[in-house]
Amino acid sequence: MRLDPLFRCAIYVAVGALFASGVAWLVADPLKDGPNGEVWQAVTAELLMVHGGLAMVILLLLGALFPVHVRGGWRKRTNRITGTTMVTLNAVLIVTAFGLYYAGSDVLRPWMSDVHLGFGLALPVLLLAHIVVGRRNRNLGR
Repeated sequence: MRLDPLFRCAIYVAVGALFASGVAWLVADPLKDGPNGEVWQAVTAELLMVHGGLAMVILLLLGALFPVHVRGGWRKRTNRITGTTMVTLNAVLIVTAFGLYYAGSDVLRPWMSDVHLGFGLALPVLLLAHIVVGRRNRNLGR
């Protein structure tokens, strides 16, 4: 189920920016405990705000994907494994992001953080796999 080129580009840019802001936060966060900790505290706070804003953009794009791309692909029975993986991965990222923002539990928060980081780091690889499998299937006439 091929996407409109402008929409596809918007998704790629948003995912790339979201990934970059998450990785930048991951690099900057430990620096809060060292020299210039106050500066890094401010940097990490800004990065989290940017990351959260980009996540809202992704939520809009994901919502737009469902009626066209996801539903159409499911009906055509194309790319179901990687498509289902992408939907599941994004659902886990949404739930863990919600938990990180709203959960006050000292027990759940580290677990949610680890899951969110792991799935977030996996997102570009799985998206690339979804794209490659979809293009291969399209080229084979499936």
